Amino acid sequence: MDIKGYLIDKKQDIDALDIRARDLKLEPTINFITSIIGPRRAGKTYLIYEFIKEKQLKPEEYLFINFEDEDTISFRREDLLKSPYLSKETYGKEPNYLFFDEVQNLKEWERLVYTLYEKKRYRIVITGSSSKLLSREIATSLRGRALTSTVFPLSFAEVLKAKNISLSLPLPSEKTSGIKYELSNYLINGGFPDIVFDNAKPVQFFRQYLDLVVFKDLTERFGIRNIYVVKLLMNSILSAFGKEFSISKQYKTFKSMGINISQKTVYSYAQLFEDSFFCFFVPRFSTSLRKSSLSIKKVYLNDNGFVNLSGDKERGRQMENAVFLELLRRKGDYDIFYWKDYQQREVDFVISANGKPTSLVQVTYVSHKDELEERECSSLLLASKELLCNNLLVITWDYEAEEKINGKKIKFIPLWKWLLNIN
Repeated sequence: MDIKGYLIDKKQDIDALDIRARDLKLEPTINFITSIIGPRRAGKTYLIYEFIKEKQLKPEEYLFINFEDEDTISFRREDLLKSPYLSKETYGKEPNYLFFDEVQNLKEWERLVYTLYEKKRYRIVITGSSSKLLSREIATSLRGRALTSTVFPLSFAEVLKAKNISLSLPLPSEKTSGIKYELSNYLINGGFPDIVFDNAKPVQFFRQYLDLVVFKDLTERFGIRNIYVVKLLMNSILSAFGKEFSISKQYKTFKSMGINISQKTVYSYAQLFEDSFFCFFVPRFSTSLRKSSLSIKKVYLNDNGFVNLSGDKERGRQMENAVFLELLRRKGDYDIFYWKDYQQREVDFVISANGKPTSLVQVTYVSHKDELEERECSSLLLASKELLCNNLLVITWDYEAEEKINGKKIKFIPLWKWLLNIN
């Protein structure tokens, strides 16, 4: 198919779609390139579809190219540069919006996008499933002319919205019970739109997702041939979510299995998993940036639904993974760490701004005060003293209170209330 035919057919496909609204909104501008990054299947493309539908864009007002479509492989670079003019040949005017989906699949995409941006005639939106390609390197690749937003699977609030569950206050007990039931499902099945909106079967969906990550994001994009090792590493990451993940230990495990691989290669493979938004590595907090960067990291997954494959039914870890993802969604000008001392006492999350801790967050699966383990609060109090931070929060399953312990005020809040921002 030639590019003109593709542009026409794509608009017809988009026009026929039934789109479910997200809480996220696009605001493209001529002055900056809008880049949307995030995990595969999290809804980056549908965010564009929603914008097209909401703004009621006419076919002549935009063009859309998805570089994962087989048809785009044969497109010549010069035709892509001329795509606005090719659109004009069909509709009589140049488009106002240029949407380039999964742009990392196009070689030297930066030059193409920047050349079109320099014309100052289009609002350009690009999406990608690579944090390295569109975040760390975008400042230099596009010379600081891009504004980046990250799209994650649906938040718990968005899931309730999709299920038409109202959150108007005050909430009766019956409504609260229903919300907790939905939260239990959310902690197991996660928030990918295919599952929430289209009722995809979780186990089948996540197995296919893992195949996409391995074959499309790692082996195909980066030319990795040792698929066996990649799959072993993926399974190790899956089983370790919410825990420390030592590259050194993983390397020794491979060696004990007779796998000939260097520790540097294991590290680079782990970085590629993070780059593709499959997982996130959280460092231990230290006032020394070097010590923090060299620390053993804790690992979290891009969606809770992967517990369908990991087989882990530990509710506390499921809660912790959900809290981490929500912290990412809310992420302002802060960094996320964990804290641990020499006696292995731990605080799940240290929220830090400009190198200074501003909040300490502990996550625990308790419903009543008498279920609280002493170590949960004692670790929080020790970290508070060491890090000089008095903003202490414990996220529970159903226990809510505000208590003073050893002169420190600790707030306890149920997970569902914290996720929904209900105080």
